[in-house]
Amino acid sequence: MRVVIQRVSHASVTIGGVCKSAIREGLMILVGIEEADTREDADWLCKKVLNLRIFDDENGVMNRSVTDVNGEILVISQFTLMASTKKGNRPSYIRAAGHQTAVPLYEYFCNELSIGLGKEVGTGEFGADMKVELLNNGPVTICMDTKNKE
Repeated sequence: MRVVIQRVSHASVTIGGVCKSAIREGLMILVGIEEADTREDADWLCKKVLNLRIFDDENGVMNRSVTDVNGEILVISQFTLMASTKKGNRPSYIRAAGHQTAVPLYEYFCNELSIGLGKEVGTGEFGADMKVELLNNGPVTICMDTKNKE
């Protein structure tokens, strides 16, 4: 699983002209899933996301997590995160998981984040044409890949 995490002042996702989810201060997470990904990958990511200290403390030091600041989370499925650009100029998405693998794992990831956060996590709609709007606060953007845990 690959994620791009952005610390935001606010974020929203609109589908067909209707706002599906919106959050205030917190994290907007794009998530890409490949066929080899498992619940263990999702569990590792949930733990990292919920404990990632990227919010400022009273001294202006990034020392607080999204749970520490009572923040919110918006999770958007993003198969293009699995793009391979090794050959040519057209990205290949062959590594991206199909719906049978990706949808249950995406839903599991969102549910586990909701449990850990203690409130509902906002979501997009898997496979939909989504318009995502956000105000990156910092900017702070972190990329993680469960196959390359650095």
